Amino acid sequence: MNDKRLQMILILGLAIAAVVGAVSGAVGGFIFWGPFSSSNFFQPKFSEARVEKNIVELMEEENATIAVVERVTPSVVSIIVKKDDAEISSGSGFFYSADGYVLTNRHVVDELGTSLTVITNNGEELKAELIDTDPFQDVAVLKVDGSEFPIAQLGDSDKIQIGQTVIAIGNTLSEFRNTVTKGVISGINRHVVAGSAVNTDVIEQAIQTDAAINPGNSGGPLINLKGEIIGINTAVSMEGESIAFAIPINQAKRAIEDVREFGHIVRPWLGVRYVLIQKSELTQQNSSFELGALIVEGTQPGQHGVIPGSPAEIAGLKDGDIIVSIDGTRLSQDNSLSKLVSVRRPGETIELEILRNTVLQKISVILVEYKNE
Repeated sequence: MNDKRLQMILILGLAIAAVVGAVSGAVGGFIFWGPFSSSNFFQPKFSEARVEKNIVELMEEENATIAVVERVTPSVVSIIVKKDDAEISSGSGFFYSADGYVLTNRHVVDELGTSLTVITNNGEELKAELIDTDPFQDVAVLKVDGSEFPIAQLGDSDKIQIGQTVIAIGNTLSEFRNTVTKGVISGINRHVVAGSAVNTDVIEQAIQTDAAINPGNSGGPLINLKGEIIGINTAVSMEGESIAFAIPINQAKRAIEDVREFGHIVRPWLGVRYVLIQKSELTQQNSSFELGALIVEGTQPGQHGVIPGSPAEIAGLKDGDIIVSIDGTRLSQDNSLSKLVSVRRPGETIELEILRNTVLQKISVILVEYKNE
């Protein structure tokens, strides 16, 4: 082989090697770097415009929260309960009328031989009078002398929704006035028992929230992002974290109206002690009803199921009877016995459907006013 031919073969081999190398490099570069190229690996998940929009939305929500708190906070008060000049408890409340009426929890103020002091948002201390307590729910009304007190608007608790943002304001730990916490409505129509070791109340259709509510918050407002009061903070679950409850404001409106019209809270009285019976237990009674109220004796001696002298006794109800409907409305989780009775007025007649020894009967009862003695 002559030198020229050898030189040409070498040149051709180098050229082929260069082409193969270039192609291999390109393919290898695509295989290795393709998924991690600057257009993929280093590209942000959200565009700058999207991030900016999110920041603006968060700032708007934050500003709305701040504005709502500024609007409602002046109406929120701390309540100090003293006995023999010693402070024994405290809680929260709020002005619902400019002439000095305050709404709070019954268990905060309902103790004999005590004096009450309301401390306003600006630090003014005012002597308070207990107007009345609701005998069937954890609500009380106080009155202080004065006028032009700041008030917050009452909302409609029937329109609340699970997941809705709420804000709680209150006298946290009996020390930090007007503490603000924020959360959501976690549940509605809860059945809970609230109060202290001395006074307990059953709350029907309670609002459940994860907004932090601590001792001293009782009686303070639960508000929505419109600045409307939709509930009265009242209880904290000791069995779970971030579980608190509030009384729907619509339930307290009846007490407000009564005090305005009659000077005290007016409640109709049936006069029975009962436990709820579920559908599975009612089936044993050959009944198709969803829920029933079984009249039973209390846990203490002398606590009759049908209270002596009550409208229930006068009408002929007996221990062991199961109330399944009132005026044709069947008892259910949304229509409890206490709820169906509470919307009536003293002097009205209601028709009860009862199961007595598996036999369905109807009994008419004339309600009277409950005397909180």
